[in-house]
Amino acid sequence: MDGLLLFAHGARDPAWAQPFERVAERLRTARPHTPLALAYLEFMSPGIEAAAETLAAAGCTRVHVLPLFLGTGGHVRRDVPLLIDGLRQRHGDAVEWLLHPPLGEHEAVLQAMCDACLLTLT
Repeated sequence: MDGLLLFAHGARDPAWAQPFERVAERLRTARPHTPLALAYLEFMSPGIEAAAETLAAAGCTRVHVLPLFLGTGGHVRRDVPLLIDGLRQRHGDAVEWLLHPPLGEHEAVLQAMCDACLLTLT
């Protein structure tokens, strides 16, 4: 069974996470039978390890990890692959962890950002 792990940076202000929580809720509504977890790199919980345990316990044998970052900066380039390697070591062959490019590099997201910018000019 496939699962989805959304992975965001995190912040000290809990209000910062609200857009990510709304995305997670919309995904749960759109795909109610797909296990989904939202995790954070720092400052907030759950962390990636706890979220991964939740998905593995739900029976996921393949988990798509989607960084909710706008681009491939230091965290995405260095920290996230190390965390995914840790998950691979911890879960062995029981779960396949597929790391996807950050959300901000997807064409649909770039277009949505462009459209939102253009709306400010109308």
